[in-house]
Amino acid sequence: MEYVGRVPAPPLDRFIDDVYCLTGVPRHRLMKVPPMPSAHLFLHLGGPVRLWDSDPSVPSALMPDGWFMGVWTRHFLFEYPARVRLVGVHFKPWGMAPFAGLPAAELRNRWAPLDAVWQRSADRLRNRVGDGGSAAEALRVVEEELRAHLAEAPARGLDLVLHTGGRLETSHGGVAVGALADGAGVSGNHLAGLFKAHVGVTPKRMARIYRFARLIVSVDPLRPVDWSGLAQAAGYFDHAHFSREFKDFTGHTPTEYLALRRRFPADGRDPHDRGPMPAD
Repeated sequence: MEYVGRVPAPPLDRFIDDVYCLTGVPRHRLMKVPPMPSAHLFLHLGGPVRLWDSDPSVPSALMPDGWFMGVWTRHFLFEYPARVRLVGVHFKPWGMAPFAGLPAAELRNRWAPLDAVWQRSADRLRNRVGDGGSAAEALRVVEEELRAHLAEAPARGLDLVLHTGGRLETSHGGVAVGALADGAGVSGNHLAGLFKAHVGVTPKRMARIYRFARLIVSVDPLRPVDWSGLAQAAGYFDHAHFSREFKDFTGHTPTEYLALRRRFPADGRDPHDRGPMPAD
């Protein structure tokens, strides 16, 4: 598939890592996605997409147009249509709240149809992007929509979450939560409450996801993998804990994951190669 993406201009870049467009025929229809430090908005222009939670008690969902997803703490699966035309937004973990207008916890480990969050937006966006529009035009339209929905004033505590979340991001989850709270001049419980409101998870859980993301993107399946060294570099000092968390986050043991990556090597041309795994 062809990937076209960019970091949006200010002020969107405070909340969004990138906006992007994917077009073409997917190499794999069914994909498994581990937890990553991001929330998402998808506008699908090439047919409906089916989503599955790794929790078997949660029913699958068929999304015909677009959907929001908050931060996930477990893996999920999605199925592409035969041909893909998708516009996406990678929000920073705390970045969705100023646009969605609802508590981040309501979208943790959940997806919600676009129109349920931005009423009557799906058809308008589809009409503006059009069937034959360029990727650059699709990104421009989505950025305009994002600016229109950006709250004029930051919600209470968001700036503190931006600051402390930024420290987690740059340290790959390596800053102790107590140090984050002390540096911000607040209690650990207060910081946890703000993260739940603006991210949907506690700073401790967010640190775990950043730590795991650092490890997973550092794996080079074309070379021998020193799992113990990678785990220690990412901040795991208990091998049993590392193995358990790896299985929880991916559905695979490290050995199984490496075999899958070697069987289906990614071409490395876009960020979607850094986390999702073929599941078909």
